[in-house]
Amino acid sequence: MREILGRRRRLRFRRKARTARLDAAVTFAVEWDWPVLPGAGLRATTRTAAAPVCSCPDPDCVVPGAHPYDPGLLAATTDERMIRWWWTRRPDAPVVLATGGAAPCAVSLPAVAGARALAALDATGMRLGPVVATPTRWSILVAPYGLERLGELLYAKDSVPGSVRFHGEGGYLLLPPSVAGTGQVRWERAPLAGSARPWLPDVEAVVDALVEAGTSTPGGGSRLAY
Repeated sequence: MREILGRRRRLRFRRKARTARLDAAVTFAVEWDWPVLPGAGLRATTRTAAAPVCSCPDPDCVVPGAHPYDPGLLAATTDERMIRWWWTRRPDAPVVLATGGAAPCAVSLPAVAGARALAALDATGMRLGPVVATPTRWSILVAPYGLERLGELLYAKDSVPGSVRFHGEGGYLLLPPSVAGTGQVRWERAPLAGSARPWLPDVEAVVDALVEAGTSTPGGGSRLAY
């Protein structure tokens, strides 16, 4: 009896998680005008102790589940019918944001350094928008920026640690409530409930704190490969 009840709970949880991904994708695309597409996702495996396996053809994929694949990044859209069709066919697929253009960009750091950068920005009273977190990386969403603008900002720095990543034009970012090989994707700072398209700070407002956190945190903030 306990086994049956446990199975039912797991099935209810899985259905709820699938609905949450579709609802989130529709909100991002339709209400916020953020172009999204389904990510690669993870392949089902019967080996409970096995490492996560990406559904893409690469057996050595270093970011399992956490990247676009069939469709490719250029397919990202804000069309509700397309989004519902995608997630009806692949309800477990992670939600991928295509960054840049008119869509949000992001700057990310390993989790420990990201938490340090966020604390430093809070201490200055800086207004921040949404912050996405995984067990390995934190990403601060920022207003769209171009490569020329970003290059000018970084040229003025003495150095920029390799642990800092910039998700701009042609890039992508997993959004909650996705699940990838590194675990659950969540909001560290969620958009205000019921709000219109979330407000985003300019990249200039946050880049100094992120570069400093990436430079001063031992090991860049994480021992993990990604």
